[in-house]
Amino acid sequence: MTMEHFFIGAAVFLLLVVIMSSILIYRGPSVYDRMVGINAVATKTIVLICFIGYIYGRMDMFVDITLAYAILGFFGSIVTAKYLVVNKTGRKE
Repeated sequence: MTMEHFFIGAAVFLLLVVIMSSILIYRGPSVYDRMVGINAVATKTIVLICFIGYIYGRMDMFVDITLAYAILGFFGSIVTAKYLVVNKTGRKE
C-alpha cells in the first residue's frame, strides 16, 4: 500500500465526515449548530485540498489555496457572529 492509497482512503473518510456535518447544517436546531457544521465542513475541505496537493505533488500551490480558504472562512465566521449579535439584541454592541 502506497502513501497515495492512504491519502485517498483518508480523503474518502473525510468526505463522509463532511456529509455528516452537512446533515447537521440542514437539521441543526439552532443557528449556532449550523455555524459549527459550516466551520467543520470548511476545516475538512482545507485538509482535503492539502491531500489533493500531496497526491499531485504540488503542495506549494495547494497550501496557498488552503490558506486563502481558511482566511475567508475565518472572516465569514466573524461576520456571521457579528450579524447574529446585532440581530439578537436589535442594537449594535
